Amino acid sequence: MISQENAADEAIARPGRSTCPVAHTLDLVGDRWSLLVIRDLLGGKRRYGDLLASNEHIPTNILAERLKRLEQAGLLERVPYSEHPPRFEYRLTAEGRGLGRAVDALATWGLGHFPGTVRTIPSLDELASAE
Repeated sequence: MISQENAADEAIARPGRSTCPVAHTLDLVGDRWSLLVIRDLLGGKRRYGDLLASNEHIPTNILAERLKRLEQAGLLERVPYSEHPPRFEYRLTAEGRGLGRAVDALATWGLGHFPGTVRTIPSLDELASAE
C-alpha cells in the first residue's frame, strides 16, 4: 500500500488520476503538510528552522521532502543566504503565492467551524487593505 506522502510524490511524475483540477491540485498539495508549509511561507517564514518551529511540529525528514517537492513543482524557490555552511531561504513563486486564496478560504472556513482556532496569517482582505 502506498502512503499518502508517497502518492503525492508520484503525482508530480505521472499524469493525473482524472481530468478534475481539484484532484490534480490535491495530488500536489493535498497531503497533511504541504499547505501548512505554504501557509507559513505566506506568513513570512523563510528559513528551515522557522518552518520547523511551527505549532504543528512537522518532522524534519518530511519538511525537507516537502520543500524539495514544492520547489520541483515550481511553487517555491530556494535562495542561498550562507555559503559556509550552505543555508537557504525559501520563497514562494508567483504560482505558489496563487495558492494564497485557497489557504485563506480554508482558514476562513476553519474559523467558522472550529471554535477556539485563530488565524496565523493575515486574510487576503487584510493584506489588500494594507497596500
